[in-house]
Amino acid sequence: MKNTIAERIFDFLKNFPPFDILEKEQLFKISSNVKVTYIENNSFVFKQDELPHKNFYIVKDGAIGLYRTMDTDQILVDICDEGDIFGLRPLIQNDHYLMSAKANEESILYAISVELLKEIIKTNEKANKYIIASFSTNIKTPYAKTNNGQLFANIDAINKNSTFTEVQTAQFSKNPVTCLKDATIKEAAQIMSSKRVGSILIVEDKNPIGIITDKDLRLKIATGLVSIEQKVTEIMTSPVITFPQKITIAEAQIAMIKHKITHLCITKNGKTNSELVGILSEHDIVVLHGNNPSVLIKELKRAKNVQTLKYIREKTSDLLKGYIEQNIPITFISKIISEITDAITIKAIELSLDEMDNKPPVKYSWLALGSQGRKEQLLITDQDNALVFEDVSKADYLKTKNYFLKLSKKVTEKLNMVGFEFCPAEMMASNPKWCLSLTEWKKQFNTWITKPTDDAVMMCTIFFDYNLVYGDKELVTKMSKSIFNSINSYEIFLNFLGRNALRNPTPLGFFRQFLVEHDGKHKDQFDLKSRALMPLIDAARLIILSHNIKDKNNTISRFKKLAKVEPQNKNLYLSCADAFKILLHYRTEQGLKNNNSGRYIELNTLTKSEKLKLKGCFKPIKDIQELLNIRYNLAQMM
Repeated sequence: MKNTIAERIFDFLKNFPPFDILEKEQLFKISSNVKVTYIENNSFVFKQDELPHKNFYIVKDGAIGLYRTMDTDQILVDICDEGDIFGLRPLIQNDHYLMSAKANEESILYAISVELLKEIIKTNEKANKYIIASFSTNIKTPYAKTNNGQLFANIDAINKNSTFTEVQTAQFSKNPVTCLKDATIKEAAQIMSSKRVGSILIVEDKNPIGIITDKDLRLKIATGLVSIEQKVTEIMTSPVITFPQKITIAEAQIAMIKHKITHLCITKNGKTNSELVGILSEHDIVVLHGNNPSVLIKELKRAKNVQTLKYIREKTSDLLKGYIEQNIPITFISKIISEITDAITIKAIELSLDEMDNKPPVKYSWLALGSQGRKEQLLITDQDNALVFEDVSKADYLKTKNYFLKLSKKVTEKLNMVGFEFCPAEMMASNPKWCLSLTEWKKQFNTWITKPTDDAVMMCTIFFDYNLVYGDKELVTKMSKSIFNSINSYEIFLNFLGRNALRNPTPLGFFRQFLVEHDGKHKDQFDLKSRALMPLIDAARLIILSHNIKDKNNTISRFKKLAKVEPQNKNLYLSCADAFKILLHYRTEQGLKNNNSGRYIELNTLTKSEKLKLKGCFKPIKDIQELLNIRYNLAQMM
């Protein structure tokens, strides 16, 4: 005989997480054991400080208010409506109820045995993650050491048995072919031929000091540039790039792209002054992982026109889509996509240089700004860049600047053709305002810092996140040093930067509902960038500047560094880093899905689980802004 009531409960529960990811048999077992409870208006389901019931609850009809009693006041913390779970936290922590649950209207609840759920989620990892996530978003002290690592348990983790090659340990050759530094090139070539290998490592006291590849022999020996009787030190590449034995495919790919090499040396402790134990080649990675972004970099190097750059950028978008669909870690994705974007920019510069009548008159540097500067630009957005050139005499200034403006115009036009649209605000090197000499940039930053108007502070939030893409590193180092000197001489500037950080609109309202745009093109949509991402980006930038820490432009790496610098706030900073990973992943996912920037979200397209995941990110945002408010005494400035 059919259990009609159980079937109706089954049909209801299957529409809400975590029940929607249970096996059919598991869900029917729960449905058959549900207790249906009717709650009158203003009646309590449970009260604060009570011992936990044996069941947790899901709202079938009506609304349940969650109240925190403080002194004599009852403060409404949240409202649970159809499909919402409550009363779960005490059952997981074996603790008293921290809030009271009271019906705001006549309600029907489904009471579900926690023991039955525990039994089922032991064999259902996705459901287990959801339960921990829903518990964590309402936890009393989310940064307590006892909860370390649980606040963002809903991040899709990749376990040890993962099939994703990027996080697997790379299988390298444990018998590298070597020779000593006093060997001749001829002797090294003979060893390579007899061993049938494409490279040979030069060692001294068992430590790698250089490498020679087939390419070196073709370009330097076959062409007659260097005699084959010379020592190997004449043509070897040195120093070599080294890694420890547990290097992952992801780390190897990023290193090869970054250093433009095809071989990595594996040493005992990962350093050059350590004993050589193996060699990892690009070929090894290709064998392990067919979808290798290094191939795109090679295509870029061979590119002769903008059409090829555009084609590679489109292939990069396909690569990004595949990574997102596979739930590859966002930190890996951002590094790979950023390296490819930088490589596209570099090629655009090189192609533009070829079109110029003369070589650059002085040293210069091309800077990426904003999200590209932070290496967080995953989707194709508008370009933000600048150029700094070496100081010249007054007589040569105009001629020099015009040269670089002409070059910048060619570069930005090529990037626009590739798909990176012109910046609407003209934050580009082709704008005379942002194509300046080193001294001019120093003066500009000093003016912004010592006269922090609203516009000046806004400019700082854009231009402080610069990253060298092409050109002279020393110019950028001098510019960075000047910025920190200006900040140290006018420390109140950090307070203005903090005030700006708190001007980002909050993501949730009083009743923890998403706050959406009230008018305009994006009416009723949630602004993921302004309300969630920017508060974290601005906070990380401000605090890292306050510690005089250079060369940390990426938001995640900034928070991780701060966790070490301020151990008392370690858990908060790591939670901010985790929140940023989730938000960046989600924005990228939405952007790919809707073929746009992913900034604005239609809330009615989100599932309960997705809303829960986003809300789980908002607690660290609130807490990091409270930290800024107290640290920089911002209440008096607002």
